[in-house]
Amino acid sequence: MDIATLLGLVGSFAIVIIAIFLGGSAGMFIDPASILIVIIGSTFVVLMQYPLGQFLGAGKIAAKAFMFKSVPLDTLIDEIFGLADEARKGGLLSLEGKEVGHPFLSKGIQMLVDGHDSNVVKSQMSRDMNQAYARHDAGAKVFKAFGDVGPAMGMIGTLVGLVQMLANMDDPKAIGPAMALALLTTLYGAVLANMVCLPLQAKLMNRANEELLCQKMILDALLAIQAGQNPRVLDGSLKTYLAESKRTERE
Repeated sequence: MDIATLLGLVGSFAIVIIAIFLGGSAGMFIDPASILIVIIGSTFVVLMQYPLGQFLGAGKIAAKAFMFKSVPLDTLIDEIFGLADEARKGGLLSLEGKEVGHPFLSKGIQMLVDGHDSNVVKSQMSRDMNQAYARHDAGAKVFKAFGDVGPAMGMIGTLVGLVQMLANMDDPKAIGPAMALALLTTLYGAVLANMVCLPLQAKLMNRANEELLCQKMILDALLAIQAGQNPRVLDGSLKTYLAESKRTERE
């Protein structure tokens, strides 16, 4: 569980809700017509922009914003060092059946054990890496679209409310509900975009870039292990992926 994502989402809504209750009744901020225009309307507009599979798949990808469990690079480097040391001493076949924590690293090790050429390893692993990034990017784009469409639908709702209000100026009882629709759709659109969809899109892209960096490091390590590079030399080169404060000399 990513505490930062959950804390940010809950905290931002909590602040707005507290402000609403401090200012008066919360009931005045609930309007079914506004919800219909912004939430349902935005959903259909975004659905027009993407294939159904990509649209539905965005929900599954969004789970990475909450449930993604990243592997610390320094821990992964330690595991790679052990694999490289074992391969140097006993050959690549000594890695067969070895338990490896990261699935991308596990697949690459299996390719080395199977005796694939370095070009084949690089090509296959790079393809997997790029396809994974493309899937994450596709899901993030759906949330970016919601972030763009939400405020626009809010503005459309505001115009609808203003038209209704101006058309019923002779009926004072109709002015209040129409004005509520006009203002609440703008509020709902801003909340949908700036408190939900755009932050999720940014978090998903951060996850995608984090995973891509990890996979690039693993690919460099696999090619070095296959080439028989000294484990300590490999360890030093992989630590360039770490922040300087985390780079320590191996004993």
